[in-house]
Amino acid sequence: MFPTMIGTVVIAGIMGYLSEKYDFTHNGIIQSIIICIGGAFLFYFVRLMFGFGFASPGLNAIVSSIGALIIVPTHWRK
Repeated sequence: MFPTMIGTVVIAGIMGYLSEKYDFTHNGIIQSIIICIGGAFLFYFVRLMFGFGFASPGLNAIVSSIGALIIVPTHWRK
């Protein structure tokens, strides 16, 4: 359980950095990493509690990071 959580954080951080580097988002590097890690933690705990997710924990981290980057910043834009 613990190595899966650490791997989720690492993958989410990498996804946040890459999203800023390749201009997918314009939040700032630290903000994008925080958003990705938050989304990955949320999806990780949903997977633990309800068993909802994909077969691979790495795929769960990637999909939840991208989903968080899409949902969170567009929610606050005017």
